[in-house]
Amino acid sequence: MKTGNLYILSAPSGAGKSSLLQALLPELSGIQLSVSHTTRDPRPGEESGIHYNFTTIDDFQQGIEAGEFLEHAQVFDNFYGTSEIWVRDTLQSGVDVVLEIDWQGARSIRQQIPESISIFILPPSQSALRERLKHRGQDSSEIIERRMRDAMNEMSHYDEYNYLLINNDFEQAREALKTIFLAERLKTPQQQMHHQSLLQALIQ
Repeated sequence: MKTGNLYILSAPSGAGKSSLLQALLPELSGIQLSVSHTTRDPRPGEESGIHYNFTTIDDFQQGIEAGEFLEHAQVFDNFYGTSEIWVRDTLQSGVDVVLEIDWQGARSIRQQIPESISIFILPPSQSALRERLKHRGQDSSEIIERRMRDAMNEMSHYDEYNYLLINNDFEQAREALKTIFLAERLKTPQQQMHHQSLLQALIQ
């Protein structure tokens, strides 16, 4: 049976990874975005189970102790984690999974699932990144500057990834990301699983 590909997508806050995925995923079948667990408060318009699985710090820590997370990390003052059972069950069903996680989580995932495919998205400049964060209108200037400092650290790990995209032009970046997803499905091992009967018939 065909198993799904696991994609890791990382970027500094404000680089546009969530917007790219929201625009692209409806165009592709057989691919699903993992919904992370988090202890942070919902932002305006966010719904539990759709954007994140919102939980308490106590429940999250119990999940850590029970080994429920494929990866987990503390970002700013909150915790984020990925359900291991959900990811592995979804991949086994033949559906591709996309994880939006930071570089630390990506390292952990690659150690546990070496065949995962990692993609890093960068902004065209530091000034562009700062402007995008300001235009959100959700954070104070102090939080924006803290996000910028953390972004510098995050961006320094771009070379640990299989693919690197620069989100200067949104449509070009979206098409480039789509190309990666489609090309990975055309690799020989994936095609062998998907077209096993056809390939056997062709070479008999």
